[in-house]
Order: sequence, then C-alpha cells, then structure tokens
Amino acid sequence: MLTYELNKKPGLPLYEDLYRRLREDILAGKLAPGEKLPSKRALAENLKVSKTTVEAAYLQLTAEGFLRSREKVGYFVESLQRPAPVPPPTEASAAQEPKPALDLTGGGSGHFPFSAWRRLQREVILDYGEKLLLPLPNRGIPELRQAIAAHLAAFRGMTVDPETVLVGAGTDFLCNLLVQLLGRDRRYAVEEPGYGKIRKIYTAAGADCMEATMDSRGVCPESLAGAGVLHISPSHHFPTGIVTTMDRRQALLHWAESADAWIIEDDYDSEFRFRSRPLPAMRSMDPSRVIYMNTFSKSLAPSIRISYLVLPPRLMASFRERLGFYSCTVPSFEQYTLARFLAGGYFEKHINRMRKFYVDRRNRLISLLQSCPSLTILERDAGLHFLLRVDTRLTDRALEERLTAAGIRVRTLSSFYHTGTENLHTLVVHYSGAEDAALPLLLTALTQVTEFP
Repeated sequence: MLTYELNKKPGLPLYEDLYRRLREDILAGKLAPGEKLPSKRALAENLKVSKTTVEAAYLQLTAEGFLRSREKVGYFVESLQRPAPVPPPTEASAAQEPKPALDLTGGGSGHFPFSAWRRLQREVILDYGEKLLLPLPNRGIPELRQAIAAHLAAFRGMTVDPETVLVGAGTDFLCNLLVQLLGRDRRYAVEEPGYGKIRKIYTAAGADCMEATMDSRGVCPESLAGAGVLHISPSHHFPTGIVTTMDRRQALLHWAESADAWIIEDDYDSEFRFRSRPLPAMRSMDPSRVIYMNTFSKSLAPSIRISYLVLPPRLMASFRERLGFYSCTVPSFEQYTLARFLAGGYFEKHINRMRKFYVDRRNRLISLLQSCPSLTILERDAGLHFLLRVDTRLTDRALEERLTAAGIRVRTLSSFYHTGTENLHTLVVHYSGAEDAALPLLLTALTQVTEFP
C-alpha cells in the first residue's frame, strides 16, 4: 500500500500534493508500467484523506497520460517513453562556438542610464497604479506620442502632429505592419548593399523585394523602375556610411511623386552624427510621400523594443480604417516611462554623453589602426561604425575566417551585398560594443593577415 505524508500547508490542496507524489514515483520508475494502484477508497483510508481527494489526483494523472482507467477494474500505470537525458556541455562542444574576445558586429548598452530610468519607473507606478493595467490606444499613449513629436521638433526640426505617430515594439513589427498597410502588390526596393534583415522581414511578410543600386550620393533613382516602395536610410546608410546628398533626395522625392510610390525613411542612427547636424529629414521635405521610422533600441538599449512611425495623414486614416483592430504592442509601463524620459530632458543628456563616449572610443581605435600602413580608414564619420580597407591577398571569406579564429567577430562589406559581390577587402567595424582592453587584439590580427603570403 502507498504511504505518503501529505503536505497540509495552506495554499496547496491535498489532491495536488498527492498528484505530485504519484507523478514523481511514476517518472522515477517506483511505480512500474502496468502496475495497478490501490482503489480510491483503500488509498483514502490509508492516507486518512477523503475519497474525493484521491479521485481528483487520479483523474489529473489520467488526463495527463500517466494512468489509464479500466471501468470497474481500477487505475493502472501507463507505459511512458522517457527521452534520453541531455548530456551536459563538454569543453569540446563549448569550443565549437567560442565567445569572441572582440565583437565588431553590433552595439552594446553598457552605459544605459539606469538610475534615471528606475526613478521614472517608480514615479509612473505611484502616479498610475492599477491604471497601467487598462487597455491602451493602438497607436500608443498620447503622452509618448506627444513627447516623440516634441523630440523630433527639437532634434530634427520636424513639425509632427502627434496624431500621426504610431508606436510599436521594434522596427520588425512596424515593417510587417507597413506591408499590410501599403500592400503586397507593390515591389519593395531595399538598398544594395544594405542591412540584410530588412529584406528578410519584407520577404517573410509576403512582399516582393528588389535592389536599389547606390553610388556615392545615395540610391540611384534610375534603379527604381517597377518599385512602389523604397526603404532608405539617407542620414547614415549602413554599412557604407553614405549620406544621401540634397540633390539626390530631391530626385528620389520626384520619383516617388511620379511613380505614386512611398518612401520609408529609416532614421535609425541619426542621433550619432558627430561632426555636424544631420541634413533635414526627407519627411520634412515631403510629409505626404515619406513615412518616417526611428527606434530607441539603438540609442538606449537593444532590449527596449520601442520604435515608431510618423505616417502621412492619409496613411494614418487608412491604418485606422483597415488595421485599427491591432492592439498596441508596447506595455503601458514602458511607454509612460519613456514619455517622461523624453519630456524631462534625460534622453537628450544621454545622447550627448554617449556622443562624447563614442567619439573618444572611435578616435582611440582609429589612432591604433593608423599605425599599420596596410590599413585604410574609410567613412570614419558614418555613425557608430566605419569601414576599414585591408591590403591582403586573402579572399573576404578567408579574411573573416582568419579573424574569427583570432577571436574577432567582424563582417566584410561584401557580405552586405545581396547580389554576391566578392573580395572588396573591406571590413565593417562596428565599434560601439567593443571593449577598449580588447582593441589591440584587432591590430595584431590584422597585421598578421596583411602579411599573409
């Protein structure tokens, strides 16, 4: 007969405790497959509990497949297929994907303003309390949309109606939303070379993508024949660092007007232009044809998935009519905190502090690399990355592999071409997340590959 000391602590029903103990014994093999369990009455008398308690535990185990019931016969332990235990990782398996000593492929967030953010979070909880649990406007709370509009006016010189601002959880979500809003019957032109994830998002959403060829002035309008949407990053193109010239911006706006097309202006990195203020946003030049997009994931932290669109009024009307059933994807707690972070001037202070920090880091790295005559720095004012041309006989693929073996994760410029351009011998050095102590490792590794016979 089964014997258990059932837990009678408040909050844990007796049947739950009995269910757990029987389940553990079945999984451990103490109760063998096919073994008959005591009747409900017999087990209840033995454990000094009610028959209802035993019946509830048996029924739960039967529903989960641990027991089977035979009418007027009793309950029997089922035969279970137990998965083989997963062996702990060995040193050999861990060595297959080593953590790089120096990662030059993405940004870090080691200087997030935690103290200010925590203080604002406490204020939000005290001021709003249970109201934070209420449903949200699908475009975002008015306070955040107003704060974003004020920020764009101060920083980008844009006049924005808060009613045209749409807040969402990251640009991935917003790009998917735009495909639904603009339509899958249009061709979406993406920069070539460019940030490959954008193409993947549009393609996964069912859109047909094409290349928008670039030269030193930006996207070439003549390459847009057949396109109905252009996704462009004119202030800081990634990865080349090109800033689209004013005459080219005007030409692209003329193309959009004549082709009845839309331009998505991805302004993701405009806060980190170091030498001068960025050119006016294309949205300021034509608010009726340009959809402005930006994110706080780059300027604050990747985990803060708050991005936004500024839609032309007729597109916002279309969104309300056709896609107004969508719920807002950013929690109210984060929205209220960010609204106060912007309105209170904390964001501006953070950006100013980070500009100085990144300029200092960039200058230290460039000074280090300039000591090697086989390296040429290109586009040093391209925001949080620059291009580094390497005088080497290695192919781009071999160059990446050699640097990876040396503990450095970095991508070549050719890897950003969808059409497969090869052997440009140029690295895209994204230095924002690089720790200063590891920077000499890069020079040592590059010196070795430039001397490769």
